[in-house]
Amino acid sequence: MNPRFHAAIGEAMSRLRTADVAGATAAVQRALSGEAPQGQRRAEDGKASAVGFKAPLPRRLGDVLRTLRNERGQFEHAAAETKRGPDASDDDERFCQRNFQAAAGSVTYKLYIPAGHAERELALVMMLHGCTQDPDDFARGTRMNALADEFGLIVAYPHQPRSANAQGCWQWFDTRHQRRGSGEPAVLAGLAQELAADFKIDGKRVFVAGLSAGGAMADVLSATYPDVFSAAGIHSGLPHGAASDVMSAFAAMKGSSKAAYQAREMAGRKIIFHGDADVTVNPSNGKMLFDGAQSRHGKLPEVTTDGIVNGKRVTRTLLGPATGPAIAEYWIVHGSGHAWSGGDNKGSFADATGPDASREMIRFFLQS
Repeated sequence: MNPRFHAAIGEAMSRLRTADVAGATAAVQRALSGEAPQGQRRAEDGKASAVGFKAPLPRRLGDVLRTLRNERGQFEHAAAETKRGPDASDDDERFCQRNFQAAAGSVTYKLYIPAGHAERELALVMMLHGCTQDPDDFARGTRMNALADEFGLIVAYPHQPRSANAQGCWQWFDTRHQRRGSGEPAVLAGLAQELAADFKIDGKRVFVAGLSAGGAMADVLSATYPDVFSAAGIHSGLPHGAASDVMSAFAAMKGSSKAAYQAREMAGRKIIFHGDADVTVNPSNGKMLFDGAQSRHGKLPEVTTDGIVNGKRVTRTLLGPATGPAIAEYWIVHGSGHAWSGGDNKGSFADATGPDASREMIRFFLQS
């Protein structure tokens, strides 16, 4: 075995023993690209190969339902760069830090309150950051606060401290945090319920979205608290039950999960974004999330549309019933890596090109 590869793999295993999943992933990527372990001088440049999957072929339906035809039209009409107003700054008085305490634990969070909220019909969106991020960084990268003013959203950004996880990751891979009534799911659901009560928000207008580990935890909440969160947005995430410990989490991130995804009858609607050049969380996880929605709801019509949105080729598949909004949307952003699509590059893990994931998620959430 090449000594450099051996050393990098050793670094990855060492990080896994301390639950540093993000660090282990980076170490393996360095090994595959021929780079030396972190802290050592690199003898030559290398590039990690992009891991992707072939986009599904469009399914032709003899009689496409009117709802889904409208969705196709909206997508084609939106195939241009989205313009959005500026976000509120981090020190805006309407973007403040709070703390929530419950029997299952506590969490610090940033809360954004839209202008004129007292006179508006509000919705609540809980935004779960990825590893190494924090609420301010995630708010910048997603620019969700600008949409909050536009659509009347209360936006909560819970913070996972390094004291809970070395990389600040939500612990979607730990069985203690995968069940209803305990751990992080119970705390986050409790926070959402308190905010919905405080701002008199209808339960059908409470949503959760997240990136990477935050996206994985969003799917945990969708599965364990469907009575609290009516829809979920999962960007570059993994399905609930894809891992049961750190080692299986690492396998799931690389697309080698041996865990079978269990479809849950009560899970809410979901919109899924994943870049097909993501080398941190394999794109097969996005496909698994969408397949779970398909198996849960039985045979429903699908419509697949290809287009160019803000410089990126996109494949979007809709799954929907005869009436009402789509049950699930699956966006494959071709050529995109592990980053929030259409975001602000001032935030980490954000790609300014591609469809505006934040706006598309809000559009999906508010459909009725």
